[in-house]
Amino acid sequence: MAILRYCKLSGPGPRLSATEILMDVKQQIEEKLRGSMVVEHLQVVDESHMHNVPLGAQSHWRITVVSNDFGGMRAVQRHRKLYTALREEMASHIHALAVEAWTPEEYQKAQHTPGQSPQCMGGSKGEH
Repeated sequence: MAILRYCKLSGPGPRLSATEILMDVKQQIEEKLRGSMVVEHLQVVDESHMHNVPLGAQSHWRITVVSNDFGGMRAVQRHRKLYTALREEMASHIHALAVEAWTPEEYQKAQHTPGQSPQCMGGSKGEH
């Protein structure tokens, strides 16, 4: 399965409210994904430390999700399903997202070990 990456090229977009900031972004991602599909396995990793962002930015993520909901879907359809579930977070806080979306059979067959995103190539803040 190919790993597709989303990286917002424009500025950071609207900011979260103070109440929304109190909830950890990882927790928001997990809750939204579990609320939008039946999840057998979910791993959400903050990779922000690998990029040129302020400490604690929580803006660069790797998600591995295993669900029967992906059966019969192409990779692009699977990613769209996740992007739809994370619409608010992607508009307000997520700058980059690496996704691995598997059915349980694909995940087991691959004897999967989570991937790792490459280190940021540098550039000034806001450029990736």
